[in-house]
Amino acid sequence: MIAPADHAWKILTAAQKDSLLAEGIFHGAPVDLADGYIHLSAEPQVAGTLDKHFAGQSNLWLARVDLTVLGDAVRWELSRGDALFPHIYAALPISAVSAIGPLVRADDGSISYPA
Repeated sequence: MIAPADHAWKILTAAQKDSLLAEGIFHGAPVDLADGYIHLSAEPQVAGTLDKHFAGQSNLWLARVDLTVLGDAVRWELSRGDALFPHIYAALPISAVSAIGPLVRADDGSISYPA
């Protein structure tokens, strides 16, 4: 089981990344808006999230989200495979994003995370 951590990752399209940087806030992708919270993944969950929800897409970005900045807006809830996933029940402010960079995945499936 994934233990709650102090940071998690949001996978963004280029347009979503541009909007976050321009507006200073991200209200969510269509699936986030439909579900009522912003979906994040702990680091060990990112590859599975990519495979399930972003297969075949390119020009994706990873945003490192400092969960300590968001306080009570973060809830770790059971989701895919009965694993705990971090969800944000608020908009994501740029002040909570500690790193952002292009999603780079090697042929072996490993991911290079922005520092």
